[in-house]
Amino acid sequence: MRVAIVGASGAVGQEFLRVLDEQNFPIDELLLFGSKRSAGRTYNFRGKDIVVRELQHNDDFKGVDIAFVSAGGSTSVEYAETITRHGALMIDNSSAFRMDKDVPLVVPEVNGQDAFDAPRGIIANPNCTTIQMVVALKPINDISPIKRVHVATYQAASGAGAAAMDELVEQYAQLGRGEEPTVEKFAYQLAYNVIPHIDVFTDNGYTKEEMKMFNETKKIMHAPSLDVSAMCVRVPVMRAHSEAVWVETERPVSVDEAREAFSKAGGVVVIDNPAEKQYPMPLDTAGKDPVFVGRIRKDLTDGCGLSFWVVGDQIKKGAALNAVQIAQYMLAHGKKFGE
Repeated sequence: MRVAIVGASGAVGQEFLRVLDEQNFPIDELLLFGSKRSAGRTYNFRGKDIVVRELQHNDDFKGVDIAFVSAGGSTSVEYAETITRHGALMIDNSSAFRMDKDVPLVVPEVNGQDAFDAPRGIIANPNCTTIQMVVALKPINDISPIKRVHVATYQAASGAGAAAMDELVEQYAQLGRGEEPTVEKFAYQLAYNVIPHIDVFTDNGYTKEEMKMFNETKKIMHAPSLDVSAMCVRVPVMRAHSEAVWVETERPVSVDEAREAFSKAGGVVVIDNPAEKQYPMPLDTAGKDPVFVGRIRKDLTDGCGLSFWVVGDQIKKGAALNAVQIAQYMLAHGKKFGE
């Protein structure tokens, strides 16, 4: 099995190295690719130093079985043919191909089988906020089809990359010294603030981030009539996104039914004991694999409504881990690589 990581020096690329090792993913040879600036850097994987190669239009991907790509949408579009030309499966973390009809958009716990219908040799990894939400929606939808979803997100600095995380730390330090904070990665100062603006605004008043949740949820859940409305907010948290979710189902679903379904669902951990002040928080879930669910309760405005709180690590389940789990799902369900 020959595996490649494209964008190896970025936050998600580095998480790929950790996740592949943690998951004991079967690798005989690992290739690392990056920009001209990153080329030549060395990273250790399972005791072996690997030098980052510059990503170029050549035959470097000949013999590669799986390429995990996290280098931005423009790079994905430009290099997709180069990466897949010799048969490599490209699992792409950008938004470039997510809504293409001939590219599956996959969260293994929800629609893993879709990964086997990838005529272009490309599988898209969904947006981080969409991933953790649909993992939580699936067990409820299995009880009674979901008609409508409202979600407010509380997204960590990690969603904007490693440099954004560094900027948040530096802003707090600068403010503590009485200095003007550096503001480059966000529209405004994030320290001591929340910003109701992630990605660019579209003509309908929603941001692209919010529209990703609208469109991607429908595609992943095979539910074109599902109504989804999102409000995405950046908060001064380092890592792990949180979401307040309201759903309306076709028939009433009790809190006990929902809690049992969440408890049995793959990739979900329930932390829901308000009497003891136990609920998921990004401080506790950062760096962990599952999606955490708590604050499960009936919606007071809707007899068929439920409300719950969802927290997941944006770089792990929201990016690198989900991509690796796609490959693991395919291996577990008969896909042969390395032949």
